Parts: sequence; C-alpha cells; structure tokens
Amino acid sequence: MHTVNLLTRLVENHQILAYGLIYLGLVFEGEFFLISTGILAHLGALNFWFSLIFIILGGLSKTFIFYSLGGFLYKKFNHHKFFRYLEKRVNNVFPRFRTNPFWSIFVSKFVMGVNYLVVIFCGYEKINYRTFLKAEIPSTLIWAPTLLALGYFFGYTALRISREIWKFSLVVLVLFIIFIIFDKFVTWIYEIFEEFYNEGK
Repeated sequence: MHTVNLLTRLVENHQILAYGLIYLGLVFEGEFFLISTGILAHLGALNFWFSLIFIILGGLSKTFIFYSLGGFLYKKFNHHKFFRYLEKRVNNVFPRFRTNPFWSIFVSKFVMGVNYLVVIFCGYEKINYRTFLKAEIPSTLIWAPTLLALGYFFGYTALRISREIWKFSLVVLVLFIIFIIFDKFVTWIYEIFEEFYNEGK
C-alpha cells in the first residue's frame, strides 16, 4: 500500500524539474500549480520559501509576457472576433474596467480564469503601463503566498486524515473543488455588486 512518502521521494529526487515546472506553471496556469506546490511544501518535498521565489518569478513573468502578447495581437489581429469576445468577457466581470482599470486589474488576480484575459486585454487596449504594473505586481505579491499557504493547509488537512496516497489525493481533490466553488461564488457576488453599483450611478 503506497503512502505519501512515495510522492515525497519522487519530487525530492527531481527537485530541479519540479521548480522548473512551478515557474512554467505560474506563467501558463496558476492556481492548480500554486496549491499543489503548497501541498508538496507541507510534505517536505519542496522548500516553502524557495518555492515562493519561483512562484513570484513565474507570476511576474506572466504579467510581462501576456501584456506584451496583448500588444502584439492588437497589431496583427485587431479586427478578429476573438477580441470582441475578450472585451465582452472582461466587461461582464469588470464593467468599470475603462473608468477604473487599476481596481479591475488588481481584483482580477483573485478570480480564477479571468486574470489572463484581463492582462492580455490590458496590452490590447494599451492600458497605461505604470497603472497596469501598480495593480498587477502588488496583487501577485498577495495572491501568490496566500494560495501557497492554502495549499500548505490542504496538505496538512489531507495528511491528518490519511497517509495513503489515494485517500490523501481524494481529500485534496475535494478541498480543491470546494475552493473552486467558493471562488465562483465570490465572483458571482462581485458581479452582482458591480451591476447594482452601476445601476445606482
């Protein structure tokens, strides 16, 4: 019967690869890699603070890469229907994006699946670079350690229930699903708030 020690040893034996995947994961995904890293840090397979460095580097790299990608796409494909979808998606969640881009960019970091679109849209719309960085960098510095700590908590909770790898993984999966549902609920509440705020004005 396999325990979490098998997973811990596997990651420990390939730490360079693991840190590289953390960096790439933060550039191209985000929440899943962050929480998984926190879990592995709790198991002792990864160093918490060293992981945090790679996480922040990956998060900041994503900030610069996708903003630049948005600018590039504007030059090459500015009439493509994808950008009408992108604009609609961003405006649905952040109807005050044009009047208050700072707050919209900052909050988008904490909404799963939206921040990438917002960052690309910022580059596409040529949002003031200083305003963009003032919102994106602090939000990354808050978001990254918060979700890393959440993953650490997930690992602690799952380990208290079982050391068997399949039971441990099942508990983590349940916790992750609860997190996704909570994130979607908070996003829904925020969208309602934005809608009533705009109607009130």
